Amino acid sequence: MALTVGIVAGEASGDLLGSRLIRALKKHRPDIEFVGIAGPKMMSEGAKSLYPMDRLSLHGYGFDVLKQIPNLFKMRRQLGDFFIANPPQVFIGIDAPDFNFSLEKRLRKNGICTVHYVSPSIWAWRKGRIAKIKRAVHHMLTLFPFEPAIYEAAGVKATFVGHPLADEIPLHPDVQEARDLLKLPKAPLVIAMLPGSRVGEVKQLAELYVEAAKRISMVQPEALFLVPLITRETRNIFEKVLYASINQADEKHHPSFKILFGHAHMAMQASDLVVVASGTATLEAALLKRPMVITYRMPWFSWQILKHLNYLPYVGLPNILAQRFVVPELLQGDANPKKLADTILNMVNDKAILDDIRGEFTNMHELLRQNNEEKAAQAVLAYLK
Repeated sequence: MALTVGIVAGEASGDLLGSRLIRALKKHRPDIEFVGIAGPKMMSEGAKSLYPMDRLSLHGYGFDVLKQIPNLFKMRRQLGDFFIANPPQVFIGIDAPDFNFSLEKRLRKNGICTVHYVSPSIWAWRKGRIAKIKRAVHHMLTLFPFEPAIYEAAGVKATFVGHPLADEIPLHPDVQEARDLLKLPKAPLVIAMLPGSRVGEVKQLAELYVEAAKRISMVQPEALFLVPLITRETRNIFEKVLYASINQADEKHHPSFKILFGHAHMAMQASDLVVVASGTATLEAALLKRPMVITYRMPWFSWQILKHLNYLPYVGLPNILAQRFVVPELLQGDANPKKLADTILNMVNDKAILDDIRGEFTNMHELLRQNNEEKAAQAVLAYLK
């Protein structure tokens, strides 16, 4: 009789993690059947999806979002009914915590073993959430080494399985290869500027990045700035700010920008330094051994709430992992053009600082490189014996 594993992923990153986990599990147990909510990558590995994965995401704004919530609750209830009527040997929720934790709690109450893959950032913002997780999850699979201790202190079994990016990215990335692929002109200083993927982030950071680039260009006239943007809307926002600023500038001090459609990874690899909004991109830059300055701005009221909730002195993953300020963080009022430009110029001219950053990032890479999909598979296989 075939083994059944319930599995739910809610977005593209979860679909990728899920596809790799399915592939690793099937190497050990080809008879496993996977059923739940899957994206195209998971389905290509044989998972059966009962609903389209994109139905887990809320689209639009305001009332359009509110209208979708009842259907989301209905889908979660029907999915729970299905798994209770057809119990899998184990259920795996991949990320999508708002959807999966409630589903996992119901399944656990009905005697189904639940594994959650990718811990939410409770260590940064929401430690009170761990009580809810404890009622929902038998076993948490974490991407970072400091997370299991938090869960085990609360009575939740947890396993550090490493980060998939650390397995994918080579320990010594080839900078020149990336520059050749992007067909970059020779420049004494290449800076990648990543203002984020969301419209709100780009609106908050575009002017900061352009004005800082103008200041850097006064000192390094041949500096090249790479700006990868993933949607037409975010590109339009950035270009509007860029052209307005350049029209007001002295022609001699026009910074040289190259705007890319996507290619964020390649832009970071090709750079001497990265300016990046907080998020997973900070970890990717660290694994690429790129020195960076982390910047973030948000509306004033949101910032006051965030300051109240924050449990850590750091927002960037590299600093959280190192438990020290390996790289600068310029947040809110500190994220101004003069301070950003001065910080960048001081860093690129200080070999000792750059060597320290690269050494720390290499240690970080080796720690996170754990053969992620196999380690995650071994944790799940323990529930299939």
